[in-house]
Amino acid sequence: MKKPNFLIFMVDQCNGTLFGEDGPADFLHVPNLRALYEKGVNFANTYCASPLCAPSRASFMSGLLPTRTGVYDNAAEFPSSIPTFAHHLRMQGYTTALSGKMHFVGPDQLHGFEKRTTTDVYPADFGWTPDWTKPDERIDWWYHNLGSVTTAGVAETTNQLEYDDEVAFFAKQTLHQFSREDRSKPFCLTVSFTHPHDPFVTRQKYWDLYPEDKMPALKEGTIAYEDHDPHSKRLLDMSDWRNFDTTDQKVIDSRRAYFGNISYIDENIGSILETLNACEFTEDTIVMFVSDHGDMLGEKGLWFKMSFYEGSSRVPLMICAPDRFKPSTITEPSSTLDVFPTLVDLAGGEVPNDIDGVSLVPAMGGEFEPRQVITEYAAEGSISPMVMLREGAFKLNTCPVDPDQLFNLEDDPQEQNNLAKNPAYADQLAEMKASVESAYDFDAFNENVMSSQKQRLLVYEALRNGDYYPWDYQPLQLASERYMRNHKDLNVLEGAARYPRFEDNKT
Repeated sequence: MKKPNFLIFMVDQCNGTLFGEDGPADFLHVPNLRALYEKGVNFANTYCASPLCAPSRASFMSGLLPTRTGVYDNAAEFPSSIPTFAHHLRMQGYTTALSGKMHFVGPDQLHGFEKRTTTDVYPADFGWTPDWTKPDERIDWWYHNLGSVTTAGVAETTNQLEYDDEVAFFAKQTLHQFSREDRSKPFCLTVSFTHPHDPFVTRQKYWDLYPEDKMPALKEGTIAYEDHDPHSKRLLDMSDWRNFDTTDQKVIDSRRAYFGNISYIDENIGSILETLNACEFTEDTIVMFVSDHGDMLGEKGLWFKMSFYEGSSRVPLMICAPDRFKPSTITEPSSTLDVFPTLVDLAGGEVPNDIDGVSLVPAMGGEFEPRQVITEYAAEGSISPMVMLREGAFKLNTCPVDPDQLFNLEDDPQEQNNLAKNPAYADQLAEMKASVESAYDFDAFNENVMSSQKQRLLVYEALRNGDYYPWDYQPLQLASERYMRNHKDLNVLEGAARYPRFEDNKT
């Protein structure tokens, strides 16, 4: 049996609570994602490995938690020696390509991909390194602030829109190239958009899909600063909340633009799927939709990610392979760590036994064993390593310097009732704490993070003394080998660049 192709759509900062047991929320205008949900397997309680871009993406690629990749924050190097699903698929005979963002930090900007069509939207150096020795320092030039909320609205183009327009274009071009090459060789194309990540700005056509009078209200409301848990206070301080007036109108505008950008992504996904079909790959291709982390979207008064609350740590995950698996929804917790082993399993390879994720293929076939899912965080807004443990209905957030949080998500999906001090749940808390403490040496975790920060802060400063060679990916094209050139036979060129071939259309 021919190995399946893989088309992976990854988006950035997409709130997983918008893609629950019943698929995309009713108010979302996402016909293409809704079709994937209806034909695919929906993992309704999927968590990222870390609620921040670079750590989550390194874990997505490697199947390893940040404590094992060393990618603790958005400026931590992803070591080239760590195998990714792209490496493993190449071992299985796949062509691997990436169009878009993956936030690799360091000189290696491929990590197993043979081809990368665009540069990254984010820097590849150590400039965004947090410094836990200065816990109260706010770094204005790269820390998130609430300007993304107060400037929300409509624009024809932005830095982000320009990037994702390019990502979609090159994704379709790559499919065209695959169609003209050896079609017996399977491919894995990862298309990674930066939307719906803030800034909360969208084009007019998508803004108009969400009239203000039909906007969904905040489910969790807002919480006064003094009533927040310590980590949430740190996140608010990091976002410089005192210097921005996030009025009710601006909250509405931000959410309206965010939802609009989900529709923008959906439209691009539809266009790429049309190209997939036009190139006659649809029947042989498994399609996946996933995000690196979520966005709080103003719930509890919080924005962006970096939190273990559901809006930030939970992500959509849908896998569409209707000829192989019946459409279904799986509510047991899963993780983006599971993508790597699932792809390898579907490709017929041997899943490594030393990674943190598990293959979801048995679950898609109707067999799912309950398990614990872990998320880590050790980046800006934290001052000590943090761990989240999801087991069944319960979620524990624990950190050596902060009070524990324990939530029953079945009874309290908005996480408004912390059960950590409730005597009735003392045994549940103790059992989950014991699981975390058996898996983590927090002193060593903390030491490793601070050592990594110290080294990177020095290297970053040193590399800016004297000549500097950037690590940012520079996509190169051999222009002299494209289109019509005098060292090529025009008739051969035109025939080779066409799909279907002229001979295929002869009657």
